[in-house]
Amino acid sequence: MTIRTLVLGATTALTAAFAALPVHAQTDPAQLAQSVTTLASDLFEGRAPGTPGEERTIGYLVARFQALGLEPGGPNGQWVQDVPLLHTKLGAAVTLNVAQGGAATPWTLGKQVYLSTLQPKDQVAVANAPLVFVGHGVSAPERGWDDFKGADLKGKVAVFLINDPDFEAVKGEDAVGKFGGRTMTYYGRWTYKFEEAARRGAIGALIVHDTPGAGYGWNVVVSPGGENYDLVRAADKVTSLAVQGWIEGEAAKALFSGAGLDLAALRKQARSKGFKPVELKGATFSAAFPVTQEVVRSANVLARIPGAKRPDETVMYGAHWDAYGKGAPDAQGRIYRAGANDDALGIAGMFEIARAFKAGPAPDRSIVFAAWTAEERGLLGSEHYAQNPVWPIDKTVANLTLDILQTAGKAKDVILVGKGQDTLEDDLAKAAAAQGRVVTQESLPERGLFYRADHFSMAKRGVPVLLLMGIAGASDLVEGGRAAGQAWVDAYTGQCYHQACDAIGPDWKLDGAAQDIDLMLSIGRDLATSNRWPEWKAGSEFKAIRDASAATRRD
Repeated sequence: MTIRTLVLGATTALTAAFAALPVHAQTDPAQLAQSVTTLASDLFEGRAPGTPGEERTIGYLVARFQALGLEPGGPNGQWVQDVPLLHTKLGAAVTLNVAQGGAATPWTLGKQVYLSTLQPKDQVAVANAPLVFVGHGVSAPERGWDDFKGADLKGKVAVFLINDPDFEAVKGEDAVGKFGGRTMTYYGRWTYKFEEAARRGAIGALIVHDTPGAGYGWNVVVSPGGENYDLVRAADKVTSLAVQGWIEGEAAKALFSGAGLDLAALRKQARSKGFKPVELKGATFSAAFPVTQEVVRSANVLARIPGAKRPDETVMYGAHWDAYGKGAPDAQGRIYRAGANDDALGIAGMFEIARAFKAGPAPDRSIVFAAWTAEERGLLGSEHYAQNPVWPIDKTVANLTLDILQTAGKAKDVILVGKGQDTLEDDLAKAAAAQGRVVTQESLPERGLFYRADHFSMAKRGVPVLLLMGIAGASDLVEGGRAAGQAWVDAYTGQCYHQACDAIGPDWKLDGAAQDIDLMLSIGRDLATSNRWPEWKAGSEFKAIRDASAATRRD
């Protein structure tokens, strides 16, 4: 008998206890605090996938959903959907260098370069692989843009710039306005660049790091320490990339200079649609590492309220249960990085939304609540569901995701992530107006937050999505205005994001988070009691995917 079986079998008492909690038609800040306090406690050991903390988390989530009167929403009438994960970690380098002009220059992992692997092998082996600069590495025929021009990358290491071709474009350059200006598209994300390199058969992919383009410093790049996670894939679906990672900015300049190239000049050339890949002549890359690999058995938790009239149509709420587990002690001696806000608060918000739905009449459409695993490892739990949906993707009305909410009190506005993507932003504006609030666009769209939470796994399959993420901009707080909102964002992202200090404390004011959760409740309730199908807006990269299944929804 597995630990998970024991935990799930021990939820009866918990379910009875939770069932005695009061019923609320709207979000209760006190209930949010209680749920977060529990999930972020040491009992759950930081909620890392594949640990005893996960087993306890799964049991707790199931008990809460059962107590709220929900049904299992997973495969075959189960509460959980198994998610097997590949976990890899590089050991000490045997070889790591770039060779130019007959001389090899050693690189240090974490200093000049950061690497990891997603191949299920016991060693990384790249020997004297040619390096090819591919600009931003964008293949976007719908935008008239192709950085590859048919270049053969098999057996080579592709070197990319981060972000989109128009991120730094100036008037008169071809790239201006091609990719949303300062608003990042998926073509600008590092995940897309690695995927594209693999599609073209490269043996490695390296992105030149710069803080403005990436949206974070080198310290964030190296923080995983050579670890990586992926879904377990069939042999013919494993990436071609033996290594993937980043080159530190100054190391990149030296690398290009050693090949007789000016990186600054090439950045400018990469903003032209006539750009062609440039080989770093005489330069090769070598890396050899032992690799520790294992398959981690994790799980999504899925709960459901069946629709009374159209149960095959689904409104989905999502939040991720995982955090970062155990780490080095912080200044206060805390070892668990338990993600009280990221994303225990999102899970707590789903409980409150489920409680509100159960307090009213049955919805016409079904409601599914998804507590995802491995968001912090690359949106892997939601991606596994999107590849193996329990409920039809074509008839999933929308995905509404809660991932980090501001905890500084009530606000006069709500922050929109991904302006111009789909009509759910119009629903958000309507619901906010009903609360006497307005919508404010995210302040740094170039950071691509729209592509960095679990809703994105559903967006890639054409499901309209809406993300609430409190760090996407400074809220206009009732007490202190936007300056106070910015101070909260700066304090959270600068000190506690992914750290042990992401913990609930006496300074938390959850009435603002409750406002935002009620917005999602209002939007979901409207969708669940109507025939309406949200749509992608013209210009969205996901519109064509959804349009292809339009006949299914008309039927």
